[in-house]
Amino acid sequence: MRKKNRSRKNKGRSFVVSPTCFSKIAWELVYEGEKKSVIRRSAAGLPAITALLLWASIVPNACAQTAYWTTQKANDWYRTQPFLVGSNFIPATAINQLEMWQAETFDPQRIDLELGWAERIGMNTMRVFLHDLAYQQDRQGFNRRLDQFVTIAERHHIRPLLVVFDSCWDPFPTVGKQHSPVPGVHNSGWVQSPGAIALQDPAQRPRLEEYVKGVVGAFKNDKRILGWDVWNEPDNTNGGSYNASEPVNKVELVLALLPQVFRWARAANPSQPLTSGVWKGDYSSDDKLDAMQRIQLEQSDVISFHSYDDGGEFEKRILWLMRYNRPILCTEYMARGNKSTFQGSLPIAKKYNVAAINWGLVAGKTQTFLPWDSWQKPYVGRDPEVWFHEVFRPDGTPYKADEVELIKRLTGKL
Repeated sequence: MRKKNRSRKNKGRSFVVSPTCFSKIAWELVYEGEKKSVIRRSAAGLPAITALLLWASIVPNACAQTAYWTTQKANDWYRTQPFLVGSNFIPATAINQLEMWQAETFDPQRIDLELGWAERIGMNTMRVFLHDLAYQQDRQGFNRRLDQFVTIAERHHIRPLLVVFDSCWDPFPTVGKQHSPVPGVHNSGWVQSPGAIALQDPAQRPRLEEYVKGVVGAFKNDKRILGWDVWNEPDNTNGGSYNASEPVNKVELVLALLPQVFRWARAANPSQPLTSGVWKGDYSSDDKLDAMQRIQLEQSDVISFHSYDDGGEFEKRILWLMRYNRPILCTEYMARGNKSTFQGSLPIAKKYNVAAINWGLVAGKTQTFLPWDSWQKPYVGRDPEVWFHEVFRPDGTPYKADEVELIKRLTGKL
């Protein structure tokens, strides 16, 4: 259970300090001049309350916008939702987030077609990845296209969960024409946001802040949007693919930035909840949390997690997270070759009223129907024994009819 918020006064103004303000001092604002010394003293053992007061004297409103939702508010919100079922979505015509969102390749007709297939089987949400470079390239156009996407989704009774940052796959994104898929390789064109260059450059913090506030702020009261997933798998260092190209201190850099991203998003005052999903390791008790998991779980309004293992492991992780007494969203699951299946996981999600968002809707340029091991042994001229991800073939035919029937039954479409 989370401790109650604490109230502090500063220069006659009242503001709410979330308990995470105490723990995040050691991570936040490490690049900003005189604040650095406060953080170092805190890390060296200065009492937390003293460090907080020193820090707040430098930045009076630093915690003013960081109040997360109370458990009551989070659960009241969740009670108004249907059983949430959907996919991580990118149209089959896009290899990555940039190809999805750039003006030259944005494909509303294909998006409309694919979301129609999702609607017909009872899906009511999609998890959708944005990108900071697409926003930087064309701010107004990006938000206009995002609004167009949300309008299409609403037409199909789908409310998206929007992902702001992502630590997975290629650490060197570039705008413009994206390369073709590498034959036989899973997710060969997906790109990180922010990329390694921006992550390592303190001078780019204002640009990233503008992106977060600009997108969240533009849609902060939009009831068509389910919520904001502020950072996907933040400490993923991409072993087996791009690990050798990652900054050696990537995790340290993200540890410093993630609390700021939560703060930037909250500063926009969104009506939708914020989250960042734990995705690996043992988080069965507070004393087993690593630093990243602690930030994610302490600052999320609703709890989210990933599970690509069998139904028993899926259920175990749900039970671990129930101690937070908050809504739980599984924002990635379903890897058939890894024993993570709709049949094994979706009935469990229904049992506990946990949102279930599998990876992949339609097979396309991401090639995520191929397994992870395709990075070591590309599936050229051969198909995997079983598709790893995806629900539909490119023409809308279900990959497995029994899976679609299960989704329909559990969402009330049958």
